[in-house]
Amino acid sequence: MQLVDEPVVGRSSDERVETVSASRARTRTAYIVNQYPQPSHSFIRREIRALEALGYDVRRFSVRRWNGKLVDPNDLEENRRTIALLEQGPAAIAWSVAAAATAPRRFWAALRQAWNWGRRSDRGRLLNLVYFVEACILLRLLRRERIEHLHAHFGTNSTSVAMLCRLLGGPTFSFTVHGPEEFDKPEFLHLGDKIGCAAFTAAISQFGRSQLLRQCAYEQWSKVRVVRCGVDAEFHAAEPTPPVTEPRLVCIARLHEQKGLPILIDAAAKLVDRGLKFHLQIIGDGPLRSVVEARIADLGLQDTVELAGWKSGAEVRDALLASRAMVLPSFAEGLPVVIMEALALHRPVVSTYVAGIPELVEDGVCGKLVPAGSVPALADAMEAVLRASSEQLAAWGAEGARRTHEQHNAATEAAYLARLIESAAAGH
Repeated sequence: MQLVDEPVVGRSSDERVETVSASRARTRTAYIVNQYPQPSHSFIRREIRALEALGYDVRRFSVRRWNGKLVDPNDLEENRRTIALLEQGPAAIAWSVAAAATAPRRFWAALRQAWNWGRRSDRGRLLNLVYFVEACILLRLLRRERIEHLHAHFGTNSTSVAMLCRLLGGPTFSFTVHGPEEFDKPEFLHLGDKIGCAAFTAAISQFGRSQLLRQCAYEQWSKVRVVRCGVDAEFHAAEPTPPVTEPRLVCIARLHEQKGLPILIDAAAKLVDRGLKFHLQIIGDGPLRSVVEARIADLGLQDTVELAGWKSGAEVRDALLASRAMVLPSFAEGLPVVIMEALALHRPVVSTYVAGIPELVEDGVCGKLVPAGSVPALADAMEAVLRASSEQLAAWGAEGARRTHEQHNAATEAAYLARLIESAAAGH
């Protein structure tokens, strides 16, 4: 089989949009995510709305609601438009399973798949049987909406539900893999099974695609495509603002081990020891908050480091514009959307040589890259942007904006995704 992959750099936005717009009918499409929406899921919302701008009527499904607080008006609107599978009630759930059982061959094939997954899973048989029940619920809802194609985000349980739904007789499906969770335990997530059953699989970076190719047979490689996360037109169209002179840095991240926040706090302490006066704002929340708070207190950085919690999209944008650079000291990633947002706003990025990040950020060209986990290297990079001239910051920001516009345009990537969906629905 000939291996063909779409180019991912320098895609023609006009060509992609024109190709999709020329079609008379859109495939009836739905999305499934484990917990949607969340503050960190802006890239999914952008992708869905970009598809809707192309004429798609996208239905949103979530396995369950996120239990955190939503503050962004866009997230609140998405929450209103999303149907949660596990909110259907006992009677509807029982009816869904009974309805799926009316096709016994498909029913038992899907049930056998869930059972076999449970034997080779870190989550056990019971939870995989729960995925089977969720797939029955989803099948009933998709049939009610006459959905022709289903797209999942994350190769974890949402894609398990999508695949089981397909085995039950549901529509074709595809899924987007972000990392790093999928790459940490691919054998437990059965990525090879999912790639084989899916119409296509999307990776958000070339690095991500390479990791997926490791999990499937060579004959499946052409089904794995790069569909990058995108930034809204409002970011691309923003007039560049001059770099700020105030010594301000911002970090936007979920407070989780993989984001490396304690390393950031230690690097900030080194800068204070060197006599630098600056302000570091950390936007986000998560399970590591108490650890980060304790580290700030232990190092006496209460006047230097601010834990701001989650902010709306508009507030995040204002925070980026008010900073000299965005810092993200991640240990593991896919390719963070916040890096794209910062660069699109002409703000340099300080980050790590991890996963897909170097595909967008080049050290000394649109920011600084350091080895993950190195406190001295991170401190040096932060000092470099704090001491950089306005001309240097502007040059880094301009190159970052150019790269982001070229590689991470939400409309362009959605048009490419739409082309893949139409091809899948047509059986190609």
